[in-house]
Amino acid sequence: MSSNVVDGSGAYVRHLYAAAEAAADRAEMHAIIGQQRDNWNHLLLSSINSMNLSAAVMAGVCAARPEQFLAFKVSAALLYAAAAAMMAAVNTVQPSQLAEEQRSAVRLFRQLERSVYTELAVGDPPEEDDVKEAIARVLALDRAYPLSLMPGMLDKFPKKVEPTTWWPRINRRREKQLETATGEAAGANGWSKELEEEMKGVLQVLRKKDEEQYITVGKLALGVSRALAVSGPVFAGLAAIGVALIGSPALGPWPGLVAAVGGALAAVTNAAEHGGQVGMLFELFRNLAGYYRQLEEAIEANLAERDAARRDNGELFETQMALRLGRSPTELKEFAAHVRTAKETSSSSLLSSSSPPPPRGEEEEGNGGGEEFAGKLF
Repeated sequence: MSSNVVDGSGAYVRHLYAAAEAAADRAEMHAIIGQQRDNWNHLLLSSINSMNLSAAVMAGVCAARPEQFLAFKVSAALLYAAAAAMMAAVNTVQPSQLAEEQRSAVRLFRQLERSVYTELAVGDPPEEDDVKEAIARVLALDRAYPLSLMPGMLDKFPKKVEPTTWWPRINRRREKQLETATGEAAGANGWSKELEEEMKGVLQVLRKKDEEQYITVGKLALGVSRALAVSGPVFAGLAAIGVALIGSPALGPWPGLVAAVGGALAAVTNAAEHGGQVGMLFELFRNLAGYYRQLEEAIEANLAERDAARRDNGELFETQMALRLGRSPTELKEFAAHVRTAKETSSSSLLSSSSPPPPRGEEEEGNGGGEEFAGKLF
């Protein structure tokens, strides 16, 4: 009987090592591809701007060199047309955003590899569920950060901005279970009623402030990225049309002006988008929102579990949560107490008919801890 248990445990250990090796291999692949895509961003930025500026100079000297009019005109038109096509292609794939995806994937795959080795070193003998979880985490990361460019690339201009999810979903009815489960498992496995209330307060602020903050700025970055991605090729295309019309007696000097100014605007737009790495910023904000969403789901999953033995150890979970939020466990307790006190104060003020309505700042404080966010790391 015991030998079967040992054999089974040994097989699970080998499976976990296989998952860790796969994670390490994925991290290496993403690191290589990320470097390549970062190089794309720098090289294409320089090349496209050089083409736009060279074409603008050629368009400007067309009138000054009548004997070379046709040569400059054709060369400028070709450069503008090529620059517009290249800008449209580059803006579709957003190399800086691709590079940020790969950097995030490298960090998360290495984190997964370390967590597997840590579990093998200090945890209980692995079981089948541990193997399934490790494999699910590898596959979830593959879906969140695909290696392929075409097809399978992440949408660079999504209609709806949502947090990136790189972890497997937990199939539990958390929302319905939170109220009934809270308190039933208190007093075991490091959990207490106070710790549960603390986690519920942190969860409330994470939902209403931390995650929402990065969704909001992510929408702003996406709007800027979309505007620049459209305007760059448009400017270059207008400049190409202007070059083609240079020399038309009916239009006078306007085609040359459109060609020169359009090329300059195309270069400025391209530099702002890819030199400023606006796509990378959007991906960064989306990943940060996902970071807080993962913390929310971890808290929900533990509070929804009625059996304390199946929860993460309460004291260890509190420490991990505090560190991931950039706080000490003591600071996290104080923050949760502040949120709870503010909420109770706001509720009592609203219920009191003789009291005037609370100021706007105090009302918001009761709905999420004032201006303070749960996370201090970002």
